[in-house]
Amino acid sequence: MAAYRSVKDAEVAGRRVLVRVDLNVPLKDGKVADATRIERAAPTIADLAARGAKVILLSHFGRPEGTRVAKMSLAPVVPAVAAVIGRPVAFAEDCIGPAAEKAVAAMHDGDVLLLENTRFHKGEEQNDAKFAAHLAALGDTYVNDAFSAAHRAHASTEALAHLLPAYAGLAMQAELVALAAALTDPARPLLAIVGGAKVSTKLKLLENLVTQVDFLVIGGAMANTFLLADGISVGRSLVEADMVDTVHAIQDQRPRRADFTLVNDVVVAEELAPGQQATTVSITAIPDDAMVLDFGPATVSAIKRRIDEAATVVWNGPLGAFEVPPFERATLEVARHVAARTKEGALISVAGGGDTVAALNAAGVAADFTYVSTAGGAFLEWLEGRTLPGVAALAEASPPGLNAT
Repeated sequence: MAAYRSVKDAEVAGRRVLVRVDLNVPLKDGKVADATRIERAAPTIADLAARGAKVILLSHFGRPEGTRVAKMSLAPVVPAVAAVIGRPVAFAEDCIGPAAEKAVAAMHDGDVLLLENTRFHKGEEQNDAKFAAHLAALGDTYVNDAFSAAHRAHASTEALAHLLPAYAGLAMQAELVALAAALTDPARPLLAIVGGAKVSTKLKLLENLVTQVDFLVIGGAMANTFLLADGISVGRSLVEADMVDTVHAIQDQRPRRADFTLVNDVVVAEELAPGQQATTVSITAIPDDAMVLDFGPATVSAIKRRIDEAATVVWNGPLGAFEVPPFERATLEVARHVAARTKEGALISVAGGGDTVAALNAAGVAADFTYVSTAGGAFLEWLEGRTLPGVAALAEASPPGLNAT
């Protein structure tokens, strides 16, 4: 794992600490509708405040594209942050300039201040050195606790790490440790479950995983394209016929140890709509006028047997159209099986991606996985094997010999 400094090792008493968090949370009627990302950042904020730091929070919100957009202000998020961390949170109407400077100057040790949306300035997404310098002038120390924004080379996620002593926050550390356990140095056998609508959108992910895993389960509508590549008719199912050669190439990349779990049966219906008459059929008997919308019980049993053999599971994407009953059954059953094996201590399980998190919540098992990432794009790019600028900047800013813990 790349070396970087932990916030636990930072001397912060009396110092101004700029903390990059991800407060890009959903709002409903002007209030935070899902505080998950705030809750992930809370331990770092609370730890710094308790140790006497002046905690200055940086975050983006939405896509204002360098202009001030009233509905993308972070002001409505302040009450939710205060409620989660259990202490008052001040707010500055800008993230640089006189308003920010005045708000920072008024802080006492242990205070928490949220600065306005960094993306109100074009320099943020441009990773502009001058904008980053204005941010750095407000602090003495930098902490990145926003893994979900680490795939973007922005001023507050990348450039700032080179201007101040830089540290990884507690949530960032937890994410990096979990991801290392899942792919960098996993306990084997390693099983990956990858779902999604199109092979084309997860091509890089598949190309990276297929050379690393021992078992690979392809789910969602992507499985239809894999079936088609094997010469199986999939009726009116969503499929990418132009990706068949690509699927063959992916299959050819398999090292000797890799094994695609075979699909034995599927659940079909005439339309993807609630209340449809669903039928389970063999993959060799898919009707021409039907759509494949989920895996059948025999396939689920085969996947569960693979899970029982595995020591690590990485999951991104549902197995079927889980949002529409009755096509959620395979996803929920497999999720519950992974969770049960994890609770037994037989499995390390790491999952991520918006649809995946929703599916695990629907199954009631998100808390039973070893780690569930809320990072979305950053989690996907990590699975693809890409370098994440926000993480790389922390490593580059750290002296040799310091490791993640």
